[in-house]
Amino acid sequence: MKKIEHPSGSPAESLGIKLYLGTAFVVLLLMMFAGIAMRASQANWIALPPDLFYQLMTVHGAGMVGIVGLAGAGIMWYFLRRHVVLSVQVLYANYVLFLLGVVLILGAIFIGGYAGAWTFLWPLPAKSMGLWSAHAAAAYVGGLTLIGVGFLAFYFDAAVAIIRKYGSLLKGLGVDQLISGKVDLKHPPTVVASSMVIIVNTIGTLVGAVVLIVTLANLYFPALTINTLLAKNMIYFFGHVFINASIYMAVIAVYELLPLYAKRPWKVSRVFYASWLAATLMVMGVYPHHLLLDAMPKSLAVLGQVISYLSGIPVLLVTVYGALVLVYKSDINWQPPARWLLLSMFGWAVGVIPAIVDGTIQINKVLHNTLWVPGHFHFYLLIGVLPMVIGFSLHVFDARRALNETVQRWIFNLYAIGAIVFCMAFLIGGANSVPRRFAQHWDAWVPYNHVGALAASLVLLAMLLVTVTVVRRLLSSGQPAGHASDV
Repeated sequence: MKKIEHPSGSPAESLGIKLYLGTAFVVLLLMMFAGIAMRASQANWIALPPDLFYQLMTVHGAGMVGIVGLAGAGIMWYFLRRHVVLSVQVLYANYVLFLLGVVLILGAIFIGGYAGAWTFLWPLPAKSMGLWSAHAAAAYVGGLTLIGVGFLAFYFDAAVAIIRKYGSLLKGLGVDQLISGKVDLKHPPTVVASSMVIIVNTIGTLVGAVVLIVTLANLYFPALTINTLLAKNMIYFFGHVFINASIYMAVIAVYELLPLYAKRPWKVSRVFYASWLAATLMVMGVYPHHLLLDAMPKSLAVLGQVISYLSGIPVLLVTVYGALVLVYKSDINWQPPARWLLLSMFGWAVGVIPAIVDGTIQINKVLHNTLWVPGHFHFYLLIGVLPMVIGFSLHVFDARRALNETVQRWIFNLYAIGAIVFCMAFLIGGANSVPRRFAQHWDAWVPYNHVGALAASLVLLAMLLVTVTVVRRLLSSGQPAGHASDV
């Protein structure tokens, strides 16, 4: 097979990427344990006190969103540093701030008893009815704020690097080439995706920082308030942009690695640039579909519905369709990373469908407060973004030794089947009006929980095996992808 050389980074860069990914896999595994515990409790297989259930729900939601963001940032940094000069110090600073934030959040939840969900909806942190103190809520909000500061520093460093080389973030996004029609085929898709993420997630994180600071101040100065609906808009804008940006960071692995296995280049085009520009605008305007049950202005509700329909098109057009074209009739080598990366395209494409359904105003009235919604975002995360992270990790940290193909195929199949069944249990339960965020379920709802808990166990087993594989390779390898590898 053809030998492909991968540029290696400095030891400090390599260690940084290992810390990001190693932490991501360990935390993902712990969050899966928390998720299974909740499903098992709803299935009446174990008994979780309601206060502990909601603490687990809070740490599971915040933990999954945060750690996917960290993993995506590691992938983005690894590939972007091939094209621009990035600061290793900022890479580590983001990691340290993330860990400090996690410590505060864990202390707030498991020591202070905070259980207000990841959304920290106003004025819930200050209205605990005695379940947690203002200090516990402050620790939780402060932890989120520290994590946000780290990501802002990360994006600022990347923005400066792109601007220095390409002139502006819009040029990094390819807008000048889109307008002029003069397409530079050597313009890296990684720079396009990174520019988009920097723009949307800097805005989203700054909006989140404002509402976090106001919430923190209100805990000790109750006279300082904010309009409840405005606060909810800001929180959901921040949360929706952040999790989508995490996916857009991770998908860079598909652009960079799948062409190596298919032995074809991923070429940019005006359609590619137009799609990413459209995604930049749409990801910031689609969040109102989370607030269709609130007293929102009609214009924003309509905007949320319309963009919910349109937002999936750019992704399907340039990434999923592009991946299929890349693979079709190619002499692709179906090594484990390639299988995981293509699975992520399935998860991303199919995962958007429940979102479009829920984004329809009349259907939203029935489905939004049901298990349909966690079904949608688990489809995105479990079958979309996590396979991107797994595929990247198995490719980059190969430690100069091949994976056992038979074992890896079994792990892949176990994960894919378990994840699909798990998500479908959520979606079917939601379609039958099983509510979300309930610690205890009626008997009629329990069968959905049985199926979900069993499927989640398969996913957990597969993820445990993947984590062992990845961590062993992290510990035994030198610099990531610094040698020739068979592809």
